[in-house]
Amino acid sequence: MTNATVPDVRSALKEGIARLRAAQVPSHTLAAELLLMHALGSDRTWLYTHSESPVDVAHIEKYFALIGRRAAGEPTQYLTGKQEFWGLEFEVTPAVLIPRPETEHVVEVALERLGPRGIKIDMKTGAPSPTLRVADVGTGSGCLAVALAHELPHAEIFANDISGAALEVARRNATRHSVADQIEFQQGNLLEPLVNGSFLFDVIVSNPPYIARDEADSLSREVRDHEPHTALFGGPTGIEIYSTLIEQSRALLQSRGILVLELGYGSADAVRRMFDAQRDWANVSVANDLAGIPRVLAAERV
Repeated sequence: MTNATVPDVRSALKEGIARLRAAQVPSHTLAAELLLMHALGSDRTWLYTHSESPVDVAHIEKYFALIGRRAAGEPTQYLTGKQEFWGLEFEVTPAVLIPRPETEHVVEVALERLGPRGIKIDMKTGAPSPTLRVADVGTGSGCLAVALAHELPHAEIFANDISGAALEVARRNATRHSVADQIEFQQGNLLEPLVNGSFLFDVIVSNPPYIARDEADSLSREVRDHEPHTALFGGPTGIEIYSTLIEQSRALLQSRGILVLELGYGSADAVRRMFDAQRDWANVSVANDLAGIPRVLAAERV
């Protein structure tokens, strides 16, 4: 593609796909589409209904600069600055983990375990339901906190992260989705910022770091080289963080309070044994993701 020619949308997209394919980028067609939409400020419908429209030099240069960065390993989501989660569009930056579809199962399980408590109005009396108190540990982009605030308008949510930069992204996402008044953001490690609070929680959710340090080389370059390591690696084996989370949650959940944790690959049995070793938990269950992989563990505080 040269400056001497003025390409149309179709030829620009075709060239972008070819360059990403040659670089062995996963889902190269989708990535090329998303980057062209971002460069042009358009949506997919416009892209395909205006395939013969010419693209000016400035937009072409922007597009192929993005294609080059994606070919070098930068995730598409960081290049466009956004990712969908729970039907909502979230801002993402290299300060936060990119929300994954499998993490939506944490929201699903939390809502399922809450049952009638998750409904704003008592279906029998018509009276407002009591305020729910929810904690999101390691909130990152705020995707879990914002999704739960969206589904639970009677919830008061406390979201914390060790990263101040991540919290800034999370605050912007809460504002974007008009739930900032429901969420209090705090900086700190795990549940430590909440230990001295004056109340107990109904629900604690977390997608903690759960990858073993020695597994770094097995990760894709997109993940290993670009996503924040504090949100990825959970220690030498990857499960160390769970025991601390479980112990802190035991002290901060009220009776019948629910703990919902995303699980790393192959960690379900080991994490479940942590609950079995204590008398303070009941109704421990593990839910699989759409690929049949054990993904979310939930337990109820006795």
